[in-house]
Amino acid sequence: MLHVMRRTAANRSFRVELLLLLLQHGCQEFFAQFCAAVLKMLKIGDNRVSYSAMAYLAFRVAFRDTLEGALQKQISGDVPTSSGYLTKIPFLQSVAARVQLDVLAETWHRVISGLADHCSLVDESVLYAVCESAAHLAEEQPDELNRLLQDGPLQMHVDPDQWLATRLRAMHLSLPIAGDFLAISQYQDLPPEIATRQKVQAGLAEARLECMFQLLGRWHVSRDFSHNLRHLLTPQEIKTVCETLQVQYTD
Repeated sequence: MLHVMRRTAANRSFRVELLLLLLQHGCQEFFAQFCAAVLKMLKIGDNRVSYSAMAYLAFRVAFRDTLEGALQKQISGDVPTSSGYLTKIPFLQSVAARVQLDVLAETWHRVISGLADHCSLVDESVLYAVCESAAHLAEEQPDELNRLLQDGPLQMHVDPDQWLATRLRAMHLSLPIAGDFLAISQYQDLPPEIATRQKVQAGLAEARLECMFQLLGRWHVSRDFSHNLRHLLTPQEIKTVCETLQVQYTD
């Protein structure tokens, strides 16, 4: 089992440690895919979002926490309320849980495959929200965080503490994300002409916002859902999730 805890040797590359551990534990195929994609990772400004143990932790924990929260509400018969990792983004609080899981899977796939050079405002929102959600669990429910990590494709056990929460938040803080997604809801409270003027002053083009509005009206899960979850969930976990959400599973 991979045991991830506080590093005292600050000058050591965490990514190199991860690659060595992947090889040590027989993950040659994953290692090869990582090396093939490392120069083409999802790009934000001049920075590239690469696969790391922290990225895996944040995405997996946010995915499973959102899924379990939605299922619990369904079983208990509670009146639907905003839940899931995207509630960290005020504008996206009403996005259905199944759609939250879908866009998380899409962004995860883009991070590890390098299929796109630049990310959308939705990708930036997902990256911010999964890091914040995982950091919150590390601070408030450390035992729950390790439970959500259990039995995944990358076996990990972490020591949840303030250092871990800080490192998770540092993932998105180290990227040139302007945080425009956090301000969108504020523009809705303004008269249209004032909102438009402030968006222009902030350099926020309407075309860049379009994907966020499309996400609000989205309900169906994409047909690539199961494929996008590879290396975040095990094959059996993916099958179970697809059965639970009643979406098509593709091998």
